[in-house]
Amino acid sequence: MSTQGSGAPIDASGAVPAPIGVFDSGVGGLTVLRALRDALPAEDFIYLGDTARLPYGTKSPETVERYSLQCAEALWVRGIRCLVVACNTASAFSLDALRRRYPDIPVIGVIEPGAAAAVAVSGSQHIAVIGTEATIAAGAYQAAIQRLNGAARVTAAPCSLFVAMAEEGWIEGPIAEAVAHRYLDPIFSATAPAAPAAEVPDTLVLGCTHFPALAAVLRRVLPVTVHIVDSAATTAAAVARRLPARTGSGHTQGTVRWLATDGAARFARVSGIFLGTTLRVGDIEIIDL
Repeated sequence: MSTQGSGAPIDASGAVPAPIGVFDSGVGGLTVLRALRDALPAEDFIYLGDTARLPYGTKSPETVERYSLQCAEALWVRGIRCLVVACNTASAFSLDALRRRYPDIPVIGVIEPGAAAAVAVSGSQHIAVIGTEATIAAGAYQAAIQRLNGAARVTAAPCSLFVAMAEEGWIEGPIAEAVAHRYLDPIFSATAPAAPAAEVPDTLVLGCTHFPALAAVLRRVLPVTVHIVDSAATTAAAVARRLPARTGSGHTQGTVRWLATDGAARFARVSGIFLGTTLRVGDIEIIDL
């Protein structure tokens, strides 16, 4: 195990910052990477999908923490200057351990930025959070929102089927809409008899990195007054605030190095759904953690 000083935060010339490391249990974190590249187009990134051991959502907190530390180490030894935990389950269970292990670089998860954005945009401070079963059971979003506003009310619900739908590309059409109605109507009373305004959340946090792929269909089934908070976009904004912009280096378009722990062909195929462009199998390096 290397120590905190083993990374190389700046290249040999001192002119170009080291890359930003991003990891997820698989491909869902590509929505975060896409938002990061939009916010910081000149940055170089290393993305690691731990595809051999997904999903993290079914694992114990101790196992998720161990896997997260191993992923972070694989990125750290490749010389990153910032670590983005692009996985809600890993953010819920591992962020403190990662910050202790790597105190010299920013370690940013997806939960805190999403919670802050929800509190900022919600007028009623009744906020709904949807995610995987593990993320919702961990209560991390609920706790983060309560830390920011103790008077806020949080309605949280697991929507695990959305993960499989996103990875299969079922993000539009009648099946996607029917599942979205099944999950969201009980929360937002979209088709049920009208409820008092205070009982209906005015903000929905997409508490899983897969869920932005379904944002268009979610928007159609939600009341028009509901704000949707995309934790991928809010995380990218948080990273942009923490890091100085690349200037004066002549570096106009950043690069991405792709790492996975298994299944390069599937990683490349599914990438188009979350990234907006399909990768080539040969671009993906398989590593062993």
